[in-house]
Amino acid sequence: MTPRDRESEEIEEALALVGRRPPPSNAPPGADSPDRGHGRGGGKHGVGPGASVSGPDRAGSPDPGTGQDDGDGSDSGRGTGRTGGADGGDALDLGRAVDQQHGAGPGTSAPGAGRGGSPEPGREAEGHGSRHTVGAGMPATGVAGRGAATGAHAAGGRHHARAWGEARAIAERAGRGAGSDPAPRAESVPLDRALGRALAEALTALTDLPSFDTSAMDGWAVSGPGPWTIRSAPGDSSDAGDGAADSARGTAGDSGILAGQAVAAPLPDGSAVRIATGARIPPDVTAVIRSEHARTDSGGRLHAEREVAPGQDIRPRGQECRSGDRLLPAGSLVTPAVLGLAAAAGYDELLTVPQPRVEVLVLGDELLTEGLPHDGLIRDALGPMLGPWLRGLGAEVLATRRIGDDADALHRAITGSEADLVITTGGTAAGPVDHVHPVLRKAGAELLVDGVAVRPGHPMLLARLAPGQHLVGLPGNPLAAVSGLLTLAEPLLRALAGRSPRVAYRVPLREAVHGHPYDTRLVPVVHRDEGLVPLHFNGPAMLRGIAAADGLAVVPPSGARAGEELEVLDLPWTASADGPLEGVSRETGCFT
Repeated sequence: MTPRDRESEEIEEALALVGRRPPPSNAPPGADSPDRGHGRGGGKHGVGPGASVSGPDRAGSPDPGTGQDDGDGSDSGRGTGRTGGADGGDALDLGRAVDQQHGAGPGTSAPGAGRGGSPEPGREAEGHGSRHTVGAGMPATGVAGRGAATGAHAAGGRHHARAWGEARAIAERAGRGAGSDPAPRAESVPLDRALGRALAEALTALTDLPSFDTSAMDGWAVSGPGPWTIRSAPGDSSDAGDGAADSARGTAGDSGILAGQAVAAPLPDGSAVRIATGARIPPDVTAVIRSEHARTDSGGRLHAEREVAPGQDIRPRGQECRSGDRLLPAGSLVTPAVLGLAAAAGYDELLTVPQPRVEVLVLGDELLTEGLPHDGLIRDALGPMLGPWLRGLGAEVLATRRIGDDADALHRAITGSEADLVITTGGTAAGPVDHVHPVLRKAGAELLVDGVAVRPGHPMLLARLAPGQHLVGLPGNPLAAVSGLLTLAEPLLRALAGRSPRVAYRVPLREAVHGHPYDTRLVPVVHRDEGLVPLHFNGPAMLRGIAAADGLAVVPPSGARAGEELEVLDLPWTASADGPLEGVSRETGCFT
């Protein structure tokens, strides 16, 4: 292993375990990083930085002999439990490791790595490339100067990893069809089947809410100034009873006006009648007095113990919205609360976009579905995780299938799938049993994204299998797979489902975070006291950090100091509300 190879591994191991260490003083965030090429991830058997990998020369994949590494010191091709980063012990001091090599911190230009010079240590430069069809027998294609905005121009015209933001934008455009695919189909479904779908049209109120004046509290409906004579409910033939024997918290001889009763008779001036929460207000009622704010005297008259304001504790008709008001825009996710709102607004059915159908293909002969790891076999962490995660992203998961290292079986599974989106795990690099690229070439797929400048998860890919059908290839390491899921699958699924674009938001860091010397990092974080706390155990093969996280912070290559605001990707089970706030962000309009 050369000194540069060793340096690259040390950097990646350090990033996995010292994500919260402040940058060294001689390498502040924002220092220029060298131009570089991006490999696409190591092979199944732990191909490290700078290692030579033999494989077919194909469009969308590296030339034979190109060193490929996920950049996280791991074999990102498929292993769900393997990483070059340390799993325990003392964390490597990243600043010291780099200082010892070049006297410079991460993000600064090392000798020989300046603009137009050598690429990132341990990796050869690769060319820029726009999307291309992976056709059988076609040569590798690429155009220098196109594709990702980062990195050096490549020799040999090989493709270039996409910048993280660019890759997400491509995935969203693919889902929305970019003007070529048909618009998302819509269907009307009963409310009990609409959960998790997106609205295909705006939700418009079919009635005023509330539909009539209602009581906001249990108490007394009164007319005019007090004190008031207690009366039976309109239409009730019972006597009022002995008011002296009743307290204002009890009954005044009858149950009064209850919710669901039709009330037509006006309440005479100087009168009071008991009323329940949600009951319709009779005509000529001045206010509602809460039970605890009223008392009766020996003469059966009601007295208020506080000043009575006209209209108090009455919900007037149309307070929440008027018939015809737009409550939610098209593309809004149907949540339990949306179902309640729709029912209140008069809906029995909703016009929705069906959930995208997804099939998960877990690749690898080394994966166990039960028991403890043994004899080189490891547990499959992605099979149990991806299905529920995809459902959280709004997908209908048709099946999770486990396929060995069999190219023919993979080809049959991909070409025979009826899903809108096929997800594969592992096999996206150029190892001896990494079959995803050859199978896509054989299937005539169109590669839209082949590698992303992000850590972990560098060797992810996105391909169009057919009009309206896509494939996302995830790395095999668990956190790298999560990175691919949120980078490519989430925006694609959101678009396929007809949902509104995600509203990005930023939160300040409570502690500094190192950036990768060259690429964007996605770091597990938790929200604490209006700030983000980065979590350890964020290596590509690790799940301990993401299991405790409620989001992923998007860390630029320059890193980020304490107090700096970073974009956050919410996890499905902690996601904040997104999409336009229809009428709820202002004091006037539908909601008051």
